[in-house]
Amino acid sequence: MLFYCAYAVLVFTFLWVFGLIRFLIWMVLFPLHMPYLLLWKVIARIGVVPLIKHIENKKKVSEEAEKVLELVCDEIDKKVPAINHHVYYNGPILEAAIQNANGVFVNIFCKSWEAIESKHKNGYDIFQLAVIHRSEKIYNLLYILGEEKNRYRTMKDSSENNMLHLAGRLAPSHVLKHRAGAALQLQRELQWFEELKKFMHPSAISKDNIFGETPDQVFTREHENLVKEGEKWMKATAESCSISAALITTIVFAAAITVPGGTHQETGIPMFRKDFAFTIFAISDAISLFTSSSSLMVFLSILTARFSEKDFSVSLPKRLIIGLCTLLLSITAMMVAFAATLFLLFCHEKTWMLGPICGFSCLPILFFVTLQFPLIADLYRSTYVPIFY
Repeated sequence: MLFYCAYAVLVFTFLWVFGLIRFLIWMVLFPLHMPYLLLWKVIARIGVVPLIKHIENKKKVSEEAEKVLELVCDEIDKKVPAINHHVYYNGPILEAAIQNANGVFVNIFCKSWEAIESKHKNGYDIFQLAVIHRSEKIYNLLYILGEEKNRYRTMKDSSENNMLHLAGRLAPSHVLKHRAGAALQLQRELQWFEELKKFMHPSAISKDNIFGETPDQVFTREHENLVKEGEKWMKATAESCSISAALITTIVFAAAITVPGGTHQETGIPMFRKDFAFTIFAISDAISLFTSSSSLMVFLSILTARFSEKDFSVSLPKRLIIGLCTLLLSITAMMVAFAATLFLLFCHEKTWMLGPICGFSCLPILFFVTLQFPLIADLYRSTYVPIFY
């Protein structure tokens, strides 16, 4: 009876580990799912996760600030003639465009339509500032203007720069710091540049400014150092992960040849081939070998890439996502195979050992998920979750 219970525990551990991976993938693919939001809201309420609690407090502060803004706007409506409202709204709406504060922007815009014509001291209007400071929430509001947005397709500043030239400039440092790693920073810059290419009038895409530079030339010049830093970051990450993948491939390949318990001298058939735990070992070892080999090939493809600007848009991040996910699967399968091996060798007589074996086998998986899952999530959101309408 104890023997079958031990089998059940081993199978349960195997299913639990892969269930954990499926759950983590679900969290990335469906971040707006209602149960997901309710779960994290409850966790934030009870204060189990300090970071979530901090986000909840920050949201409350934002809501209170919007209430204060509404009160100020109401006072302006009462005490200032409607024809002069835009004078009081010019500064705040420009700052909202710089800070990507779409709530403030919309409130002011609803109070005073004339505020949208506000000009910064450098001569830039609201949507030019949104492009310069990478304020995607403000930029997306451009599409609600209807036909009015067409005048921005060819608009230029004092240096004959259109909005695509402005998108070709390097984003301010405080904006770049929001992205982890030079590769993700460059990816977001490319996304902005490609979005403005779609928005601009075709005749404006190749126009020169007063310095004789096209938007593409501006982008290449401004992002030259970021491309080099992104290449270094991507190569360093791929090299580290490829070493791990190669080690796992070596280990599981050796385990497949020297099967646990050995083989019959006459037939060469494994001794434990009829045990269910041996089946789990064989399947897990094969999965680990296939996924680690695939991961190694993906990371090698990153190391041998050309690292052109466009490669950082989708190609390289997609490869890194695939490489990290297959590496996680290979580690998981390797630990399951290791637990199955120990079960075959020791747990027939000492079933109490199964619990500690399964528990400690999960530690490397949990460490990898804890340390690398945020990077995988950032890569996925940055690559596949659009920020523009």
